[in-house]
Amino acid sequence: MAGFAATTFLTEKIQQLKIAVIGDVMLDRYFHGEVKRISPEAPVPVTKINSIKSVLGGAANVAANLAYLECKVYMGGVTGDDENRSLLENLMDDAGIDHSGLVSSSKRKTITKLRVLGGNQQMLRLDFEETGDLYPEEITALSQWLENLLDDGLDGIIVSDYAKGVCSDSFCQWVIKQGKAYNIPVLIDPKGADWSKYYGCDFITPNLKEMCEAAGCQRDNEDAAVVEMARSARQQFNIGNVVVTRSEKGMSLINGSQVLHSPASAIEVFDVSGAGDTVAATLLAAAAGKVPLEDAVYLANRAAGIVVAKVGTYPVHRDELLKDLLTEERKQGRGYRTLSWGEIASLAATWKACGEKIVFTNGCFDIIHVGHVSYLEKAARLGKHLIVGLNTDASVRRLKGATRPLVHELDRARVLAALACVDAVVLFDQDTPAELIEKIRPDILVKGGDYKPEEVAGREYAGEVQIIDFEEGYSTTGVVEKIARMVKEGKL
Repeated sequence: MAGFAATTFLTEKIQQLKIAVIGDVMLDRYFHGEVKRISPEAPVPVTKINSIKSVLGGAANVAANLAYLECKVYMGGVTGDDENRSLLENLMDDAGIDHSGLVSSSKRKTITKLRVLGGNQQMLRLDFEETGDLYPEEITALSQWLENLLDDGLDGIIVSDYAKGVCSDSFCQWVIKQGKAYNIPVLIDPKGADWSKYYGCDFITPNLKEMCEAAGCQRDNEDAAVVEMARSARQQFNIGNVVVTRSEKGMSLINGSQVLHSPASAIEVFDVSGAGDTVAATLLAAAAGKVPLEDAVYLANRAAGIVVAKVGTYPVHRDELLKDLLTEERKQGRGYRTLSWGEIASLAATWKACGEKIVFTNGCFDIIHVGHVSYLEKAARLGKHLIVGLNTDASVRRLKGATRPLVHELDRARVLAALACVDAVVLFDQDTPAELIEKIRPDILVKGGDYKPEEVAGREYAGEVQIIDFEEGYSTTGVVEKIARMVKEGKL
């Protein structure tokens, strides 16, 4: 069953990897505004700009995905010596990307795509770029940079080709040969119909349209057609693994001995932009970490499912992907573990960065009953994500006596995590959850019963406190007393 090795890899190994990304680096700029009138100068809408956002684009988005997966990432490419390069450097610094391989050239402009949006409608796109093969001095600088990294120890290389000039035929071939010489995988995210410059690579990740272009034909998105085109490309260009991303049909990997079809995991698709970059980054990281191919494809597919459910270009985060895998494992009936404090803090920070409201509540939840479920459902409706802090067994004994809890902490956690309204469960051993709440910093702290907000532990670390009434007639104590009474009366 796919997935177990992927979970272990994300938990224990991925942060040790060193990955180089080489390709066409871009800056994506978004000017958000509102349209209320037509210009008197020409029949065009006037967009009043309210905010400006800059994000990493092109090959830099691949690097961002690796960085947020918490690999050590090295970015190589060429830019202009201009203001947009400075913006790129700042964004890479924020993401923790080593950009010492970005060659600055006075002969170029930094590739920039500027989009003007009125409401949610794109009104205009402006591209600033000068395409063309690398100059000799740029090839020398990039080659020396990569050789130094290889000598110091790399685990894998991604070549992200957007047909802007960095990924020339000769340079791609040199990179692939370097990968073979150092026995590390090279993955190509391709562009164009001619794959001869990718000859001998270990992985290539076309989407269906790109696969059809390389095959020189138009085929339906069916398994047999995809496998046929991929096998032909493998043989023609001596490629180790062809991984075709197929939109709603997921992904397929084809190599000399395997055909793997991994179905799409996203329930809702809002925006597919950047999903290919996520697949390339996650797949190569898994391959570099020696994850079996079935699990590597599964991991990349789960990552893509997270990204397409977001609006705009979005790099997947390690803790977010780990939570997704753990949730899926629970559905498949596998072993369960709660998130650590560090993992839940990181996941909460990711959700906050996406503007998603976090709700936190806590309790013993010993013998979960309908009163608990009703309470948790009410709490979940207050925000986007509900985190439950669960008292450990030792903590419950201190609170309720030596005979409690009746259910082991991991069993209680697993039942809670299975509820649709609960997004994450984390254990705490203290008498109150104040220290845990300080780590998470929820938008809303929920407590049940007749508490007053000023009495709730950890309130100083939350945006607000809300009190929810418990359902009348339901309690664990009541359940225990009823069972004891029935035993005493000989009814059980």
